[in-house]
Amino acid sequence: QVQLVESGGGLVQPGGSLRLSCEVSGSIFSLNFMGWYRQAPGKERELVANIVGNGIVNYANSVKARFTISRDNAKNTVFLQMTNLKAEDTAVYYCNLVQSGTAYWGEGTLVTVSS
Repeated sequence: QVQLVESGGGLVQPGGSLRLSCEVSGSIFSLNFMGWYRQAPGKERELVANIVGNGIVNYANSVKARFTISRDNAKNTVFLQMTNLKAEDTAVYYCNLVQSGTAYWGEGTLVTVSS
C-alpha cells in the first residue's frame, strides 16, 4: 500500500504564495514519477507539474514561471512552491505517484485565492 498526504493549502490573497507538501509512505520503490494535479469547481482534473527520473520537470503553461515542483527523496516528500497566485489557481490540489504502472492519489488540499 502507498499513501500520499498533502498539506499546505489555505486561503491566500492574489499575488501571494503557498507551499504545498506531499508526504509519501508505504511500499515505495521510488519517487521517479510524481506530480501535482488540480481540480477547480466544475472543471476536470488537470496536470499542474510533474517531476520524473533524475529531476526532469514539466509545467502547465498556466503556471510556468510561477510554480516550482521539487522533491526530497530522503524525506519521501514532494513540494509545490506557488507564487504570484491568481484567482484562477483556486482548486483542490492533488499529489500523484505512478509506481509499477499504478497511479496513487492523495485526498487533496484546497487552495483558495481570493481578496
